[in-house]
Amino acid sequence: MNRKKLRNILFYLHQYIGFFVGLLLIVIGLTGSLLVFEQDLDRFMIAQQYGHITPKPVQLSPEDMVNTIQAKYAAQGDMHLFRIYLPDTSSSPYVGQLSSADEERIEVFVNPYTGAIMGERITYKTLIGILLKLHVSLMAGETGTIIVGIAAFLMCILTITGFILWPGWRKLIAGFKIKLDAHPQRANFDIHKVAGIITVVFLFFTSFTGFCWNFGGFTEPIIYAVTFTPEQSELVSKPIAGKSTLGLTQQLKIANAALPSAVTKSIYFPDKPEDALQIRMKLPQESSDYGDSNVYLDQYSGEVLRVDNGLKMPLGDRVLNSFTPLHYGTFGGLPTRILYVFVGLAPLVLFLTAFMMSWYRYWAKPKRGDRTIELSHKQ
Repeated sequence: MNRKKLRNILFYLHQYIGFFVGLLLIVIGLTGSLLVFEQDLDRFMIAQQYGHITPKPVQLSPEDMVNTIQAKYAAQGDMHLFRIYLPDTSSSPYVGQLSSADEERIEVFVNPYTGAIMGERITYKTLIGILLKLHVSLMAGETGTIIVGIAAFLMCILTITGFILWPGWRKLIAGFKIKLDAHPQRANFDIHKVAGIITVVFLFFTSFTGFCWNFGGFTEPIIYAVTFTPEQSELVSKPIAGKSTLGLTQQLKIANAALPSAVTKSIYFPDKPEDALQIRMKLPQESSDYGDSNVYLDQYSGEVLRVDNGLKMPLGDRVLNSFTPLHYGTFGGLPTRILYVFVGLAPLVLFLTAFMMSWYRYWAKPKRGDRTIELSHKQ
């Protein structure tokens, strides 16, 4: 197969995939742009809706918070506290997350100094929750998750074919030149090629990580296999007859001793009597907001079942942990997060410019005197 024929195949593959999933990628991209500053926006909305917290010298313990939340929802037997986030700052609340048998999730906000419950909300009925469900699954459940995962995979193909087709490989300056005063077909082509090459790497990161997340059951074993990383065995607590679970305060002391200098960020409570207690922690050198370190404990004896040091993870786990900063653009701080807002707009720009190019190429009637414009597949 000669070079020209291969280029034509790549061009038509790029074109038809783009039109096939273009509108879907626009929705995913726009919601992604809005979610770049998800945590900052959510903290602001929580403070506005439930009130500001006045810092005091001493905060109540996580165990006190758990008891407060469980006491309030004891009458609702189907509600299960599965996770609690500790305050990020001196003016942040404890955030308890509960789920029910029908998978409804509730967030409860508790003042860390007084123990007063500030309010609650249904997670997926908030603005952030709606945007997140739209971004991940089009608000269509498991089917939507599969559709978005497939769209993300096709976006990977679009980025690769677009990267190969970029005309700047033969003349670098021409690849970044935009002639806005040229024929609209040429102007749209220039905008398309420049917007595409500027965002191509970041679009690949976001689409690849999104695909891996939405098809985690399929992709995670592959990642562990290609990185020669053995998958972690399932951790089990051993119930002791006549003995209840160990107190949370004592469990946290054990976790702190197992991973000194780390700060506890959140606690994942077992769903079953034989499950382990997971305490997520962050070491000072970690860049992830919530940390990638974990301590797993037997919930009855307090035995340390496993310690995951976020700075010394196996290669496969490091790859998986890198997905979050690559997908959300947090790896470079504020500058990359701002950049990712515009990356999320790229599918809209690329789709519109591609549509206009096709319109002029196939449907618009040529006017007398117009010159034929040679585009990427003819260059």
